[in-house]
Amino acid sequence: MRGTGLTGILALLLLLASALPLCAETAEEELDVTEIIYEHTGDAYAWHHMPLPVIVRSRSTGWHVFLFSALPCEGFAIGAADTPYAGKVVEETEEGPVRPLDLSITRNVLSLLLSSVLLVVLVLLAARWYRRHDVRKEAPKGIAALLEPVIVMLEDEVFKPAIGRDWQRYSSYLLTAFFFILINNLLGILPIFPGGANLTGNIAVTLVLAMCTFLATNLFGTKHYWKDIFWPEVPVFLKVPLPLMPIIEIVGLFTKPFSLMIRLFANIFAGHAMLIGLLCVIFVTAKMGPAINGSMMFVSVLLGIFMDCLEVLVAFIQAYVFTMLSAVFIGASRQTNH
Repeated sequence: MRGTGLTGILALLLLLASALPLCAETAEEELDVTEIIYEHTGDAYAWHHMPLPVIVRSRSTGWHVFLFSALPCEGFAIGAADTPYAGKVVEETEEGPVRPLDLSITRNVLSLLLSSVLLVVLVLLAARWYRRHDVRKEAPKGIAALLEPVIVMLEDEVFKPAIGRDWQRYSSYLLTAFFFILINNLLGILPIFPGGANLTGNIAVTLVLAMCTFLATNLFGTKHYWKDIFWPEVPVFLKVPLPLMPIIEIVGLFTKPFSLMIRLFANIFAGHAMLIGLLCVIFVTAKMGPAINGSMMFVSVLLGIFMDCLEVLVAFIQAYVFTMLSAVFIGASRQTNH
């Protein structure tokens, strides 16, 4: 029977999209697109309508554990929208709402745990294949065949040229960072569980990743690397009496990981925000008549499909760029005497 394949997929997407105007009729009169974008790209105490465990410590009553769906309970509630604690768990006291120590399993925390477990499983499955087979007689299969070309490409094309003779020392960290970012980027595109969390679009996560590169770069830097920072080979008037070049070099120590943090965060967050914004066009134009709403719905769905495909490419590119720049920064710290 004809009509399968890509044509069938597009027909199904258009059929699903045709029901969106019916949902839009029940929406609020004023649709706050900004609020919707931040709601879907931010952290939350629920994931795909599934309440998550709330773990908080009160200053007076100690630890409390309950599901998010149970709020308000035990003196805790969700902060009002017009307060500094909007959307956060707060404790109701005589002085007003205060923030308790919050160690809840939020959407990003659960996504982080799941993606970490997935990464470990993939690596262990690939390692098990290599333990049981002779690579000189048999080509990799399964997970090993999926991971080996990527690993070989990164080691031969990125790590060896960028770092130099002791590149193996940093290969484990760089490969872990690459696959961790890639897995979370891809999971963030999926609209169903266990996807949908904007983990690499969270600046706290990219900050930790950038800090790992910062530590790997500076804790193991050679003496020549530090000499070029505090006493670079430039004209003396650029070093004394005003240490202009050393100041620039020291500032550069922090701008490099800062650029890693912002680049990954901004690209992933912007992609998710654009995709959600395109879908919101359907609801924004719901009251402009069936002709305008129908045409904009068609354009929105097509652009949404295009953006989703583009996000798959961006997921790999951003993981590659973060790993490549990390290797370059590490390689710069491994320099020897000229």
